[in-house]
Amino acid sequence: MNDTVRRTLPPLAWVLLAAAGTFALTMGARQSMGLFLGPINTSTGLGLASISLAFAFGQLWWGLTQPFAGMVADRIGAGRVLLAGVLLVALGTALIPYMTTTAGLIFAIGVLSAGGAGMAGPSVLMAATTRLVPAEKRGLASGIVNAGGSFGQFVFAPIAGGITAAAGWVASLQTLAALTLLALPAAWVLRGHSNAPVPGAAPVKKETTREAVSRALADPSYRLLAAGFFVCGFHVAFLATHLPGVVASCGLPPEVGAWSLAVIGLFNIVGSVAMGWAVSRWRMKSLLSLVYATRAVAVLVFLLAPKTTAVMLVFAAVMGLTFLSTVPPTAGLVAKFFGSANMATLFGIVMVSHQIGGFLGAWLGGKAFEASGNYDWMWYADVVLAVGAALLHLPIREKVVAPRVAAA
Repeated sequence: MNDTVRRTLPPLAWVLLAAAGTFALTMGARQSMGLFLGPINTSTGLGLASISLAFAFGQLWWGLTQPFAGMVADRIGAGRVLLAGVLLVALGTALIPYMTTTAGLIFAIGVLSAGGAGMAGPSVLMAATTRLVPAEKRGLASGIVNAGGSFGQFVFAPIAGGITAAAGWVASLQTLAALTLLALPAAWVLRGHSNAPVPGAAPVKKETTREAVSRALADPSYRLLAAGFFVCGFHVAFLATHLPGVVASCGLPPEVGAWSLAVIGLFNIVGSVAMGWAVSRWRMKSLLSLVYATRAVAVLVFLLAPKTTAVMLVFAAVMGLTFLSTVPPTAGLVAKFFGSANMATLFGIVMVSHQIGGFLGAWLGGKAFEASGNYDWMWYADVVLAVGAALLHLPIREKVVAPRVAAA
């Protein structure tokens, strides 16, 4: 990166605060929703499977919005997309208590809140960070931004649990909605887009979005990366939605569920920052294989261990280390393959795969519990999928994929 370009960039600290702060607020509100599954069921009487469907649709919609939000951000700028996204998260979260049907919950949780979080989600935030920080600092920067989402979960889960205990679940949701509005100033800091002219650089022909997507989908390594991210979504959504239910099924107090979610968020801060540091030192595909293998071992040990509060919190800590630490190497591989020009779009497509897995993890968790009275089959599926994902990343080739425009 030349000196002229460096001088046009905002200060690194402001970029990281804006991106990590936005992710903390939107992800914190979103990942705390599992705490409200029981109260919503008690209030509406819709049944666990019906409510899980709304949560599952939210997982899917969060992913589906990201490539389209990425396309818009790549063309007109991240700031406007983030502004709209934060407002939608706040509106959807505030409307949840007023929804008494499955369709209403799908609209509030799945369309408004999850869609807004997708617009202000990792595809736009990671692309904006990649664009605004020097190349040599991108790995650590992506880890810090990713850790922001974990910090939000660590802070929001106890806040939500405490307000629910003191003033009820409706007041808790309204508070979460108000807190997300604190992310609005970040839209100004992260404004701009990756296809804007670079000061001091000669004009070059830009690859169109369609050409970039076609080039990515034709690459086997990109497809393997997306398949592995599907498994990550399955794991993350199942835990975020059903861990409080797992705690209850083990006969542990409800507050253990809130603290387990908080511990996942706390330790994911460590995992995300460590992974951001590691991606510039080791092969990213190998790091991803290690993360998925660790998840498989952790779930197996949890299944065999006695279900005590200590065991639950230790399990949450181990899963937290791997929870979203897949994001920096996944985003790093997309940037390495295809560059930053269409990264928001291409990483957004990978996020769709992640959230299809998330849809199944959230929905099947509720179905499995209603069918068997426990979550055992979901844990077995977690282990099998984790082993599969660890193996899927091994054939990935870490190389630049030449643009077809340049070749022509």
